[in-house]
Amino acid sequence: ISAALKDVNANNSSNSNKFFLPKDRIPLRIVRAESELSPSEKAYLNAVEKGDYASVKKALEEAEIYFKININCIDPLGRTALLIAIENENLELIELLLSFNVYVGDALLHAIRKEVVGAVELLLNHKKPSGEKQVLLLDKQFSEFTPDITPIILAAHTNNYEIIKLLVQKGVSVPRPHEVRCNCVECVSSSDVDSLRHSRSRLNIYKALASPSLIALSSEDPFLTAFQLSWELQELSKVENEFKSEYEELSRQCKQFAKDLLDQTRSSRELEIILNYRDDNSLIEEQSGNDLARLKLAIKYRQKEFVAQPNCQQLLASRWYDEFPGWRRRHWAVKMLTCVVIGLLFPVFSVCYLIAPKSPLGLFIRKPFIKFICHTASYLTFLFLLLLASQHIARSDVRLQGPPPTIVEWMILPWVLGFIWGEIKQMWDGGLQDYIHDWWNLMDFVMNSLYLATISLKIVAFSKYSGLVPRESWDMWHPTLVAEALFAIANIFSSLRLISLFTANSHLGPLQISLGRMLLDILKFLFIYCLVLLAFANGLNQLYFYYETDELGNCKGIRCEKQNNAFSTLFETLQSLFWSIFGLINLYVTNVNAKHEFTEFVGATMFGTYNVISLVVLLNMLIAMMNNSYQLIADHADIEWKFARTKLWMSYFEEGGTLPTPFNVIPSPKSLWYLVKWLWRHLCKKKIRRKPENNARKIKSNTNMRDQMCILVSQASQFKYH
Repeated sequence: ISAALKDVNANNSSNSNKFFLPKDRIPLRIVRAESELSPSEKAYLNAVEKGDYASVKKALEEAEIYFKININCIDPLGRTALLIAIENENLELIELLLSFNVYVGDALLHAIRKEVVGAVELLLNHKKPSGEKQVLLLDKQFSEFTPDITPIILAAHTNNYEIIKLLVQKGVSVPRPHEVRCNCVECVSSSDVDSLRHSRSRLNIYKALASPSLIALSSEDPFLTAFQLSWELQELSKVENEFKSEYEELSRQCKQFAKDLLDQTRSSRELEIILNYRDDNSLIEEQSGNDLARLKLAIKYRQKEFVAQPNCQQLLASRWYDEFPGWRRRHWAVKMLTCVVIGLLFPVFSVCYLIAPKSPLGLFIRKPFIKFICHTASYLTFLFLLLLASQHIARSDVRLQGPPPTIVEWMILPWVLGFIWGEIKQMWDGGLQDYIHDWWNLMDFVMNSLYLATISLKIVAFSKYSGLVPRESWDMWHPTLVAEALFAIANIFSSLRLISLFTANSHLGPLQISLGRMLLDILKFLFIYCLVLLAFANGLNQLYFYYETDELGNCKGIRCEKQNNAFSTLFETLQSLFWSIFGLINLYVTNVNAKHEFTEFVGATMFGTYNVISLVVLLNMLIAMMNNSYQLIADHADIEWKFARTKLWMSYFEEGGTLPTPFNVIPSPKSLWYLVKWLWRHLCKKKIRRKPENNARKIKSNTNMRDQMCILVSQASQFKYH
């Protein structure tokens, strides 16, 4: 075209418009050379496309004798005859082409992607002329798939149960993914060569491992596999931020699989076998064979869908209201009257349990629902004593520097000791890691620490100070003053701790969960707000530092009547800016005694800018964040509430912690007997041996439970995903 245009321009400029391309046109040309197909090859591929068995067979026989065509030729779409037959799901042509030993290449992967089960089976059973099976020896040089995509990984991506079963029966395996922070030679070299392919390879492996069909087929304990994999994927989403949405979706898929698998239970017996199953090979004690070990594991891995599943909740509710069948069908007045009567009688039940744990009343208080009511009544009694202490029902002279404890304070002391002992036992039984993961435990730790500090300071004040001295002349850090301040803060924590009991109610539970989520939003907001506050405080303090005045001994700071020198120091500036959010600061604070209008203008501008940013921008951003958190909980209110309620219920299903405060600090005969057994076992180096027949019986019981678990899971998985 270029040569023709030059020739036309040189010889006949008048006719050049016939050959020149218009300026608004883009010339096109083929930049990649493609191999041309002969007429025989086109006819051969066309016959494969139409499914003409006779023509294809004739072309293959002629090619084998006369070599007229290339049986592995490729059409303009990059497909061989075998791939065309796979796309059309023509099994007869696939078998014919394989009998003439056409090039297989990545045909197996194409068959898996198209989910042609018959083609996959033919390709797996296909043998080379040497007799070796063409299973995983795929040529990756000209393949559409990356080298990390193996047949089993691709089959797991499609989640085709039959294809995965065929591959698993052939003995294939999935590579174990390395950790994100793995520094082995393989990971380092792969990341240096191509970091994107390295990350995508890990993601492809986890996509395969998260396939429900693969888990159901290859895992002996699919519940445990789904729990662990969902937790691992959730942790990966926090590290691999580039693929966060993909990992979160895979984690949700694993959680949903465990929940769907639990849906297949047909009776309470099957449900109990699954929820009580242990994943270890240790012997099951007689008293712990009904301890909901699998449900505890689900709570640990935060499997909210599994825990909130209706079958699981029905079993938990039947155990919770063990002594009161049909409790939820009773009138609300009857329920309230029953709870009040049991709550008032909790000292009687506690004394009976201390004296005779195996008596009817002693066994009655061990029921989860009764235990919950007794503990709640005990805590309400403690709050009532705090109310009496705050109202100074029994008080001493306010001028006394080291006042002795009042009657109410002596009554509060056993509850404080009981709370501390209960937290120590909980930390000992569950471990430090599980203890600190619960925010309510951290709140209890702070509350108990404040009470201990209050008691210590009161003891110091009582032993060190004596006499009547006006309170105005006391030192700022007087032990009594500090003790009163800490006691007041502890009272606030004690009253707020009652919110945790709202989880048991279907109406207040979601609100309590939303409140906890909003507190996290406030913490995130405070990080940005503190940065803005410090920035403007630094600027205003720098501007008004030189105008500090103290005329006639007047007070300085925002607590004065005129609020003069509100920005004289950094601490006063921080206080002024903080309280300005609530409208407690006047614009007068930006004025100076000297006639420096420019300084006043800059100060007023800075003060106004701070209020616009903090009130209009940041505060509305906090409202939007809190509204989003509330809406997120409201959309999943049922699951969130049932998960939180189950955690509360499980804490009362445990054997320990039967007695409420303050009766838990009284050593019972049973506790003394356990202590003697522990000392005998550890100090005297004598272990209690189990009888052989009991050992064999427990092993048999454990084996039977494991066999029943495997049978149930196998039936449920085949019913759900076959």
